[in-house]
Amino acid sequence: MTGVLLITGGASGIGAETARRAARRGYKVAINYRTRDSQAMGVAADIAAEDGEAVALPGNMANEAEIVRLFDETERVFGKITHLVNSAGFSRQMRVEDYDARTLTDLFATNAVGLMLCCREAARRMSTKNGGKGGAIVNVSSFAATSGGRPGSSAYAATKGAVDAFTRGFAREVAGEGIRVNSIRPGMVLSEMTEGRLRDAAFRSKIEASIPMHRVGRTPEIADAILFLLSDQASFITGTMIDAAGGGYII
Repeated sequence: MTGVLLITGGASGIGAETARRAARRGYKVAINYRTRDSQAMGVAADIAAEDGEAVALPGNMANEAEIVRLFDETERVFGKITHLVNSAGFSRQMRVEDYDARTLTDLFATNAVGLMLCCREAARRMSTKNGGKGGAIVNVSSFAATSGGRPGSSAYAATKGAVDAFTRGFAREVAGEGIRVNSIRPGMVLSEMTEGRLRDAAFRSKIEASIPMHRVGRTPEIADAILFLLSDQASFITGTMIDAAGGGYII
């Protein structure tokens, strides 16, 4: 498979694993990062060591000008973007009574608004209406969007609920213009974002007991699902949410 793939939040976790696996399938990969420059460059170096093509590009997904620059720079290096994975995002554990406007604004700015602006830039370049040749987009949501999240994750869950609603609407807008848009909803996955909490044996045991498959997910499992949605094997799939959560929660 060939194409130019931009991955936001590609320096670690699901994004980094997707980048490595995509490069092995022939994609040219632009790995976006905000602060993890050494990690992003390390992923790019790993890909180059396997004769793949990758570049690490900075950009804050809460900043519109930086998003536009990221897309422009990706195309300057590799040519037209054909695939996009919106993996950038973060979580804050807090109860509702501890909310403050700044934290909520920051969460939505990156997890929802930044993702929407990335989709805007992709549509401007991919849509056949705009002279493009089409493409595929995968938005990384969360199983929390379906349930409101575990205790302390309600604000994060709300940002991911916004991602799913947007994905459905956006997919319908551009379905006739050669662009497919889907989201994937991971459950608890062992990654840089969760490994601190999962080091606590009691916490991990409690989490795994709540999952029907009785284990947390692994980043390669999510990356492979993302790559399926990007591929021509999913050519008739758009506006869909795929749960990759081990069966969800035991009620």
